[in-house]
Parts: sequence; structure tokens; C-alpha cells
Amino acid sequence: QVQLVEFGGGLVQPGGSLRLSCAASGSIFSSNTMGWYRQAPGKQRELVARITSGGSTLYADSVKGRFTISRDNAKSAMALQMNSLKPEDTAAYYCNTVGRLLPWGQGTQVTVSA
Repeated sequence: QVQLVEFGGGLVQPGGSLRLSCAASGSIFSSNTMGWYRQAPGKQRELVARITSGGSTLYADSVKGRFTISRDNAKSAMALQMNSLKPEDTAAYYCNTVGRLLPWGQGTQVTVSA
């Protein structure tokens, strides 16, 4: 069974940066569009960035210009570089495929606060 593991979250001040990583067991990366999702307390989970198997990217307006998604198919790994963080970026962040979702991992908490 495929497992998704996210890590790299933490507490950061507004304007700071964090780099999230996602590792997946199983051969899911090579042919799937992958995405980073986030869920803030009391809100629905939202897709903030996606990347195709070929490397094309798409971002939600709320993170465009601040976040960068990347992937390494050979390592079945994906990353999200987050710069210029804002308090409204505070959420649990998850990786998953886009479309036909896999079981969710535990996520990694990002808290942006002074």
C-alpha cells in the first residue's frame, strides 16, 4: 500500500521561509500529477500547488510568487519551498496525488506567528 509522509513543518515568523518535503512509498510519482494541500482549523482542505510528471506547475492565487513546488521522480519525493510566509499560511500541509486521491498521510504543521 502506498504511504505518504510529509515533514519539514514548524513555527516561523511572518516573512520567514520553510521547506516541506514529501516521501512516497510505491511507484506513484512517475506518472501522477502531485500536489500540496493544506487545511487550516475550521476550513476545508485546499490544493495550493500542483506539479505534473513532466514538471509543469500550477499554484493557487494565495501562494503564487511565494511558494515553489518541485519533484524528484527518481527518489519518489516532492518539496514545497515556502517564502514570505504569512499568518494565513498557518495550516497542516499534506501531499497527495491530484484527482484520484491516495490515503492521506499525517501531514506536517506549519505555524506562522510572531
